[in-house]
Amino acid sequence: MTYELRPMNDRGIGAEILGIDLTQPISDDVRKQLNADFARHHVLAIRQQKFGPKEFMGAGRIFGDIMPHHRKSGDFTTDTSIFEIRNQEVAPGKYYIAGETFHTDHSNDPVPPKATSLHPIELPSKGGDTQFVNMHRAYDELNAAMKRRIDKLIAVHVYVSKYSPRALHKVGKEDAAKIPPPALHPLVRVHPDNGRKYLYLNPVRMEAIVGMPDDESQALIAELMAHATQRKYEYRHQWQYGDMVIWDNRSVMHQANADYDMKETRRLYRMMIKGQLHPSDIEATRGVTSDVAQRVPV
Repeated sequence: MTYELRPMNDRGIGAEILGIDLTQPISDDVRKQLNADFARHHVLAIRQQKFGPKEFMGAGRIFGDIMPHHRKSGDFTTDTSIFEIRNQEVAPGKYYIAGETFHTDHSNDPVPPKATSLHPIELPSKGGDTQFVNMHRAYDELNAAMKRRIDKLIAVHVYVSKYSPRALHKVGKEDAAKIPPPALHPLVRVHPDNGRKYLYLNPVRMEAIVGMPDDESQALIAELMAHATQRKYEYRHQWQYGDMVIWDNRSVMHQANADYDMKETRRLYRMMIKGQLHPSDIEATRGVTSDVAQRVPV
């Protein structure tokens, strides 16, 4: 079994894959090629797939082991490895939109996920795109002075930062007890698969930068976010039924768009793939401590 790959732009992010059915067995060579293309393009849109939760998980395992979600309650399928995300009315005329600001998933975990994947079940008639930005290129194009400034900085990631630009679902005491304590990650990480440096940002979870006053750290994060989310680093995915979109949570940030009629439903299966750390990232945080307490809304 082979497939056709088409880059979606000249920005080094996003490629569509045609001519493969991931409900069928694939060879080791095809598996290796898919993972190589994933490391190269960071976001893959694998078209014309027909998945239930079981088939979706099987396709995910091509890229690694499935990673559990931090929340154990909520909109799961029959298997708690597959979450359903959807627009939800939380008050008359007010909606909760999962992922509506740029972020990367589960950065508060000591070993954040390698990847996240979505597969649509219901789509609005228009809108509801997902935007992705290439954090390799965002780092590469920083000026030399900024690279020197941030190269050794360590950020503290919690379940939900007091500075988060959006609210997250509150969790109960049982779920809160299972959420990892704050994690320490370099602002500049090294990709374990391709060896390239990238910016690692997530305003939803970043509570502090070690050794830096809060006002200064938040100003730096805002400056880096403004740089990283420029259109020149972006791939914007327009959803089609049958898509399996998988993206690299290490080298990509993403956000969902709420630019559709909220009377329509946007519902997708979501799963994550377990990650790994580059040895340099482990070494960078060795012996680093922070007094930032975990903050979990209950």
